[in-house]
Amino acid sequence: MTQIPLPDSWARHLGGEFTAPYMQALRDFLAREKAARKVIYPHSANWFRAFALTPLDRVKVVVLGQDPYHGPGQAHGLCFSVRPGVPVPPSLQNIYKELATDVGTTPVNHGFLESWAEQGVLLLNSVLTVERGNAGAHRNQGWETFTDRAIQVVNEQCDGVVFLLWGSYAQKKAAFVDRDRHLVLHAPHPSPLSAHRGFFGQRHFSRANAFLAERGSSPIDWQLPAEVGA
Repeated sequence: MTQIPLPDSWARHLGGEFTAPYMQALRDFLAREKAARKVIYPHSANWFRAFALTPLDRVKVVVLGQDPYHGPGQAHGLCFSVRPGVPVPPSLQNIYKELATDVGTTPVNHGFLESWAEQGVLLLNSVLTVERGNAGAHRNQGWETFTDRAIQVVNEQCDGVVFLLWGSYAQKKAAFVDRDRHLVLHAPHPSPLSAHRGFFGQRHFSRANAFLAERGSSPIDWQLPAEVGA
């Protein structure tokens, strides 16, 4: 993290974070973890993948997650998304069920969500790294400060963004978003533990597209490609 690993649209507003004391402390923590031969997911090339695929000036929708997946081959820098060939996680299976009911998408047998990111859906985890097999191991090391600032930048610099906040963690993290400028939709988390308490039936995807269309912005094509390359 010696250079700013962000596209220019983000770097203009977040570049200063990389010289902040909390970021140096985070850098030191990650270096110690690597020196201890701990495996960190995702690969460092993908830590800022969400920002690379969704430049600030193209953000239309924000989905917030918490931690990257901690199993081998899963995490690649986008919340809820997994690499091609990896089984679709339970929470994403429930997202697919709601999508099919809401907007009539055809189910796919992968969990690779980059086509959403390329259309302007910022799939942002609160914490951008994790130790293999140890969920939450990198919480409270500085990533949350960085991603809080990223949400603030979207709130301040963009207009008419849809925030899909699933679960109490995401709702607290983005509690400050200006509802006069943006559409903020709440629901329980899509995990099997909570999806039946109100995630299903909220129709967040069609509501997001209706809001975008009202503002003259092109809607998101939520239909994922049937096949993706590994």
